[in-house]
Amino acid sequence: MDPIALAEHVKAGNVRAVSRLITLLENQEPVGQAALERLNGSPRPAAVIGVTGYPGSGKSTLIDQLVTAYRRQGKKVGIVAVDTTSPRTGGALLGDRIRMQDHAMDGGVFIRSMATRGERGGLARATRGAVRVLEAAGYDVILVETVGVGQLETDVADVAPTVVAIVAPGLGDEVQALKAGLLETAHIVVVNKGDRDGADATVKDLQEWHPRVIRTVAIKGEGMPELIEAIAEHQRIVDLHSKPAT
Repeated sequence: MDPIALAEHVKAGNVRAVSRLITLLENQEPVGQAALERLNGSPRPAAVIGVTGYPGSGKSTLIDQLVTAYRRQGKKVGIVAVDTTSPRTGGALLGDRIRMQDHAMDGGVFIRSMATRGERGGLARATRGAVRVLEAAGYDVILVETVGVGQLETDVADVAPTVVAIVAPGLGDEVQALKAGLLETAHIVVVNKGDRDGADATVKDLQEWHPRVIRTVAIKGEGMPELIEAIAEHQRIVDLHSKPAT
């Protein structure tokens, strides 16, 4: 496969080329790296948002709602969902493409599940490359979902300028263990399933540790406008700080 041609197809937004290049990067094929280097000269700005949280916090449901909101704004959305590795196939075990079937037929949404394959830090080895591919292909918003959250799973901050951490009432001691990682990693903390018992206490507890805590009930869409605005506000701050001084 010609890496130059592959890179050009990616920059033209060809979905099959995007998928093919990400697969090559996952398999560490030299042609994939060569094609990726060809994308360096034509960066397209994208809003890259990391989404992290414990299993059971409703990450995939919340991401599904984010996709719906951004599609209503007319934005193309790419999703890189990192899952644990299947011991039988070596592939992604959970498969977020299955959990997001509502968007499967939407040509403006690209969903890719990616296995950790033994990598630590909450991301797969090819996650960074996949984000660069989606940026080059013209996706406006790229959501990166990590395996979980904790002090060892903070690599998402190196990929995404905006990181959203999700918790849910009733996680108990896990919230306590989460705090140190949240303070260092997350820009926005979401208490999802906010209609459950204990939600008020969870929100209050986390507000003592973090300046931006938002309550949501993602399955009902509650709190999503506030979350979208909080993400946009943080991105404005990032853009402001990234502009060179004149």
